[in-house]
Amino acid sequence: MANRRQLKKTVNYIAGELFTECLVNCLYVPGTDKTKADELMGKILIMQDEFISRISHTEPGNTKGFYKKLRVDFNNQVNAIIDEIAKLN
Repeated sequence: MANRRQLKKTVNYIAGELFTECLVNCLYVPGTDKTKADELMGKILIMQDEFISRISHTEPGNTKGFYKKLRVDFNNQVNAIIDEIAKLN
């Protein structure tokens, strides 16, 4: 299992890539709904903060289950955001 610092870096990297993809889509793809893109960028930042704080405060006693649930929740939320980016056009 990776340490907390590495997990936080990974969450920050993925959130940054999603934010950049949304920003590029907003600026350079014609026909993109700007308000939806702005809302989605805000949602990405909120997701990043939520998962960083969850990593910082692990559950004592159930560490393995905690990180398994964290990974599943993170992957589900990232996939949902990717689908929303695809629907911006």
